[in-house]
Amino acid sequence: MRDSFDIHSNDNALFTTAMCSNRCLMCCQPPSEKNDIDALWGKNLKLVDTAPKELPSIGITGGEPTLLGKRFFELIRHIRSTLPDTEIHILSNGRAFADKEFTRQLGEIGPEKILLGIPLHSDNQVDHDLIAGARGAYTETLIGLYNLARWSFDIELRVVLTKLNYQRLPKIAHFIYRNLPFVRYISLMGLEYIGYTIKNANRVWIDPVEMATPLCTATLFLDAVGLNVSIFNLSHCVLPKKVWPFAKKSISDWKSRFEPFCEQCILKEDCCGLFATSRRNSAYLKPIKIL
Repeated sequence: MRDSFDIHSNDNALFTTAMCSNRCLMCCQPPSEKNDIDALWGKNLKLVDTAPKELPSIGITGGEPTLLGKRFFELIRHIRSTLPDTEIHILSNGRAFADKEFTRQLGEIGPEKILLGIPLHSDNQVDHDLIAGARGAYTETLIGLYNLARWSFDIELRVVLTKLNYQRLPKIAHFIYRNLPFVRYISLMGLEYIGYTIKNANRVWIDPVEMATPLCTATLFLDAVGLNVSIFNLSHCVLPKKVWPFAKKSISDWKSRFEPFCEQCILKEDCCGLFATSRRNSAYLKPIKIL
């Protein structure tokens, strides 16, 4: 956890708790059963108080930050009053927002400058709950998304790409278009090979090159119907050329790295690189020398 925020960083975030109500098979930071909310609370408030006033954005993450209960709203109000011009990016599994009262309390703070990043693992309950490691997660997440939409919150829908869901990406894309067209962003996200991904590698890991066809189909469909879609955490060299425009520099600056041969790549400046934390990467990494 950081002791201070850097205005030049792309990842200034408050780690609120290691506890979580999901047990995602590919979680990069396996959850803890220990209640650490009190231990982290004061440090997080200090980080906000000492942050540069011009800080463009601040993340609220975990674990599952909504497990803070009333303190979740206190933290957002404190950021709002201390850093009124700073965007707040909340990473949550979305399940707490199935409770209308919980969502109302956030709604009364106001949706301005708040973006909620919420995962959708599949277009069906069986697959979503399997990947989330929690029975009922799919239903609660969807209800939460609709409740947030009623309060006009901006939502970033996150689809983490795994061996369990990549073949359904076109179906997931159509599901989003039909049922969740109100989301502001859709992020299709490559795996970080760490944490539970290592433990469940046989179930969740697939080389990104092998998912190229469904990934392209889903991405181009979402773009064609006017939804804002991006590809996160996958370097250009493992993606088909037709989706390069959607690939973003998404990996946090403190854990992004490049291979020595990346110096030869003409797209390095636009590429997200690799997770420095990952213990496994694509077998097809290579420099792109010709467009």
